[in-house]
Amino acid sequence: MSEAKAGTEPDTGPTAELDARYSSSDAEVRPWADAAKILTEAELYWLTTVRPDGRPHVTPLIGVWWQGALHFSTGADERKARNLAANTEVVLTTGTNTWSEGFDVVVEGRAERVTDASLLTGLAEAWEAKYGEFWHFDVQDGMFVGAQGNRAQVFAVSPRTVFGFGKGDPFSQTRWRIA
Repeated sequence: MSEAKAGTEPDTGPTAELDARYSSSDAEVRPWADAAKILTEAELYWLTTVRPDGRPHVTPLIGVWWQGALHFSTGADERKARNLAANTEVVLTTGTNTWSEGFDVVVEGRAERVTDASLLTGLAEAWEAKYGEFWHFDVQDGMFVGAQGNRAQVFAVSPRTVFGFGKGDPFSQTRWRIA
């Protein structure tokens, strides 16, 4: 990044850089806690995967930020699951659809399937705590199982790079590199 101001959050997050090219002159590096808060509290995320023929696919979904990764689920026959079978690189975004206020967060990483029963049980509890009883899942055969017997694969995206876009006064673009 050209003209980037660097900073590190001591013991609270990854190395952060403010990209001055896309930031107001008085902008500062946003703390990692701001991005983590958005990722934790968001009700909706947008997942971008890549189809086997190279075309992008974007879809809204729910998920949870848990143990340093963003988790989502999908049926094995859904487009996103079929895309992930061929290419695990993804982008997840969340934030607000406003220009003059808010904070958007973009997570780049690799989606890895979660099949461990204890991890899935913890995730099922996190899902229900966040979204309510309608989203209660049991865990069976390395998958979420819903009340109607619907089965879903669960994926974890451990961020490689995260971007935060502060909107309004001041505008800012912070990039966090995850070790």
